[in-house]
Amino acid sequence: MVTGFALGLLVTTRGVNDLVAERPDFAKFTIESLARHRQGDWGDLSIEDKNENELSLKEGYRLLSAYEAEGLPKIWIITEADRSATTILFPDEY
Repeated sequence: MVTGFALGLLVTTRGVNDLVAERPDFAKFTIESLARHRQGDWGDLSIEDKNENELSLKEGYRLLSAYEAEGLPKIWIITEADRSATTILFPDEY
């Protein structure tokens, strides 16, 4: 597990932003998921996708994490290859 990497500008989609504003439990889940992403805990991905992220971290490619919690919608967190921005979104917003 990594000890952290640059997230760049933090961006959320309108859908995520609206739900964060409406539901404190979702806001907490989103913050916790972002912390996990930054520490290299890729969440609810397959072993293959987690291994791909480890390679991407070393080689400077894009990073993708996915997080789920009971009663809350799944989110994806994507950090761009150049680490200039990180986006939190719902999978159907990709």
